[in-house]
Amino acid sequence: MERVNENNTRSSALLTDKYELTMLEAAILDGTVDRACTFEVFTRRLPNERRYGVIAGTARVLQAVRDFVFTDQQLDRIDFLRDETLEYLRNFRFSGQIDGYREGELYFPHSPVLTVRGTFGECVILETVILSILNMDSAVASAAARMVTAAGDRPIIDMGARRTHEYAAVTSARAAYLAGFVATSNMEAAQRYGIPASGTAAHAWTLLHTRPDGTPDELAAFKAQIAALGTDTTLLVDTYDITQGVENAVAAGGTELGAVRIDSGDLGVLTRRVRDQLDSLGAKNTKIVVSSDMDEFSIAALRSEPVDSFGVGTSVVTGSGAPTAGLVYKLVEVDGVPVAKRSRGKASLGGAKDAARFSRPSGTAVEEVTFPLGAELPQAEGLKSTQLTIPMVRDGELVDGLPTLEESREHCAKQLVCLPWEGLALTRDEPALQVRHISRI
Repeated sequence: MERVNENNTRSSALLTDKYELTMLEAAILDGTVDRACTFEVFTRRLPNERRYGVIAGTARVLQAVRDFVFTDQQLDRIDFLRDETLEYLRNFRFSGQIDGYREGELYFPHSPVLTVRGTFGECVILETVILSILNMDSAVASAAARMVTAAGDRPIIDMGARRTHEYAAVTSARAAYLAGFVATSNMEAAQRYGIPASGTAAHAWTLLHTRPDGTPDELAAFKAQIAALGTDTTLLVDTYDITQGVENAVAAGGTELGAVRIDSGDLGVLTRRVRDQLDSLGAKNTKIVVSSDMDEFSIAALRSEPVDSFGVGTSVVTGSGAPTAGLVYKLVEVDGVPVAKRSRGKASLGGAKDAARFSRPSGTAVEEVTFPLGAELPQAEGLKSTQLTIPMVRDGELVDGLPTLEESREHCAKQLVCLPWEGLALTRDEPALQVRHISRI
């Protein structure tokens, strides 16, 4: 990992909490800074009603670790550390090992989704940047995956950019796409990550076409949109009266109009009426897109309705009400000796771990197990055993051949199919799979 240029704004080194730097200084002073340590990322419980989680953001974590190098300008502004600590940071470069679940993999309580090994000093100061990325991205991907399952084979578009921080919108679009969304409205996400972009017009476009006397002219708005974008466009028909809007849409675009979008009202009732109206007008191939604060529950409620695709905004960028995946970063091994918290409600399981998943011959997953890092992959009679942890960083360098976004997206889709059917339910009594620890192989 090369040291970033002094003027390189990519440096992620200040994406940290102060207590990590004060711990580092204390460790330098008492001589423990170079003790060999293992930190593990896991969750004790799944948020809201989830029965599984989806890991997202790993590629961004690896980039952040690569870019975790302090510039002289950054260090000049830190006034609470001793000179020896500042010098340590000036020469900092992560040189350890990282293993973990690939992006798009499912996880459950106590799954070791990321394992970071190195000296105490180089591992401890990475806590905040690792968790901030994984918690946000995995929350979005987990929510998006539930929506994809609820939608069945009908596509979902991310429309959440206006409901979150401007750059959270970009990474949320990536996480949602990884989990199975087909496109995003956000142009930065489209360009940065190669995600298909989607979008046509808002209500403002229809309102713009108001005559000087104040009379609405929805038909003129639709004709102008089609003149610019062609008949394959999507017309927003609920600015005024939906029935009249559909009539104007077909009048403007003809029977081969691409789609109409409904963004308000009782969507179940309205989609049936609009489908009947489109068919009666001869627009049998015109699709119906619905939006309006959709989440996995409202999508599931529309499964039997004539909806062709969904637009989702607020609920995906907020992780469907759970803006964090609840992941933590805990020290589990020091100089090869397992260590663990015993705090009530926050206990951890010591030791560096690998993980595997057992599946029936049909492909249905039945159990996840963790076992000592480096031990032989456990087997179970009549079941297929698949190792979940993969090497990502070796001696500070990225491992060649890590999955691309498209490969991770395909992997996620396959894993969702492997869950037992009850594991896809939107409400739960317990996680879809249990994680069992094998202390000896």
